[in-house]
Amino acid sequence: MSGFKYPDDIYTEPEDLDDNTLANLGPLTGMAGIWKGKKGMDVKPEADGPARQEYVEHYELQPIDPQTNGPQVLYGLRYHTHIVKPGEVEMYHDQVGYWLWEPATGSVIQTLAIPRGQIAMAVGKAAADAKTFELAAVRGSTVNGICSNPFLESNFTTADWRIKVTINGDGTWSYDQTTVLMIRGTQKFDHTDRNTLHKVGEPTPNPLARG
Repeated sequence: MSGFKYPDDIYTEPEDLDDNTLANLGPLTGMAGIWKGKKGMDVKPEADGPARQEYVEHYELQPIDPQTNGPQVLYGLRYHTHIVKPGEVEMYHDQVGYWLWEPATGSVIQTLAIPRGQIAMAVGKAAADAKTFELAAVRGSTVNGICSNPFLESNFTTADWRIKVTINGDGTWSYDQTTVLMIRGTQKFDHTDRNTLHKVGEPTPNPLARG
């Protein structure tokens, strides 16, 4: 929502919050639940050039209670995605964080943390009924930035990370993401991941809604 201005009182929280997060997720509504994707594709850097790797993904997104920063109100999903190679059990990728929706500003936020020693926050704009939206994180930003451990920062610097989400008409949802890497500061590489997730379980209502 362009032109929105927060009130001068930055301390007082709203008194009329809707406790039902699932009814207030805006463009994230179609992502709530438990999902599986069997045909993911990762294109990653290797010493002798790009390598393609198929993957299987289990992605769980559960609603949290409404969050407030004074007058700011955020509705969201806590998520965990766990990825393996087909037919294997060893972790290929693991990621946790939150998908957040701010109705007043039309802002979508994804926070992420991965056990390779990296965190990030990506931000975008969307209408409440949007079926596709994009978020971006940029190295050096204090509002949608990327932070990496010393080895990654020195050898595989993440300069930019973008994700496009599409809520499909058949009840699935898809993502297409690009991580722009600078390998040892000189070689640019677009590390891409994409998958389509199929629902295997419904979300559990947030605690306030259950109460």
